[in-house]
Amino acid sequence: MTVAPSNKVQSMDTATLVLATMRRRGISGLPRNYELVYEALNASNPTLTKQFDALGRNPAQAELDALGKKVFPHHYRTGVVEGAHDKISGELDGMLRLLKQEQSSMESYSKLLGEAYNRISTKSMASAEILSNVIGVLSNATGDNMEKGKVVVEHMVERAREMEQVKLELDEYKRIANTDPLTRLANRRAFDDVLANIYNEQRNAMYYALIVADIDHFKKFNDTFGHPVGDRVLGVVAAVMKSTLRKDVFISRTGGEEFAVILQGTSLEITMEIAERLRTAVESTPLRNQKTGVNYGPITLSLGICMASDAESAEELYNKADVALYTAKHSGRNRSQLYKPELNQEFEKNWAIYKT
Repeated sequence: MTVAPSNKVQSMDTATLVLATMRRRGISGLPRNYELVYEALNASNPTLTKQFDALGRNPAQAELDALGKKVFPHHYRTGVVEGAHDKISGELDGMLRLLKQEQSSMESYSKLLGEAYNRISTKSMASAEILSNVIGVLSNATGDNMEKGKVVVEHMVERAREMEQVKLELDEYKRIANTDPLTRLANRRAFDDVLANIYNEQRNAMYYALIVADIDHFKKFNDTFGHPVGDRVLGVVAAVMKSTLRKDVFISRTGGEEFAVILQGTSLEITMEIAERLRTAVESTPLRNQKTGVNYGPITLSLGICMASDAESAEELYNKADVALYTAKHSGRNRSQLYKPELNQEFEKNWAIYKT
């Protein structure tokens, strides 16, 4: 059933509506699911909205991914990788064939050396003419082997160059596939991978933290000034984040007006300090039209923070940071909120009100 734009829905910001819908429909809090639900509720693609509604409650992840593949084909491109795999496999097969031929050639040459040695070693090899013939045969065989060896080396070098080119193409594809084209930050695909890696070794989780940030009243920028200004707001936030944080800090745009920061080797105190530094840096950055001088108003962020040690999985970490973000939004916006277990009760209470 399509979510109707009731007064309650209109009063809720987009991030809260998306999170609430995911909770109600039993959809896992994966970043790629957030992006899909965001687009489905955005009403800009009626076909997507209809197909999303048809999934009903508790859709399987495979169903969500199948729908996401239609809507976000750039997230699911496998042709490039498969093509590169085929090309590398072809080059390796060619190398193996060359090596087998070289091996066969060397075995024949070795056999010839053995036969020549046996003939020379026998007493019957007293004739200088026969000895000369054997030496001639060995000389020619040696020359042929050297020439064949040069050809093999040249082929191997050429194939190695081909494989290096494929590697460069794959590296570039990976960079493009993991980059948000608007902000040039890491995208949701890259975020999913990095977030999951936190829990590959449980003992490392204590050193990580997740900050999710959402632009306050972002819809007003689009509705009042148009989408180009909205895109500029996203660009400004991305630029401020990159200039405020160290280069080795992972920053991504995870969907719509939401961003995420993954910190490594951090403490609770440092994480909160970084979150506040981001918030104040964005708030103090002016947004004006350089030609007309029009001031589009301040940009502010609401931020939710969760330490990785307070969650058992990537999904739980993301959900808890999102609950903290929800609390920051409903506590007045333009603030940072650390996740605490008691926030769940407040969230469930507000969610119950929303459903009635």
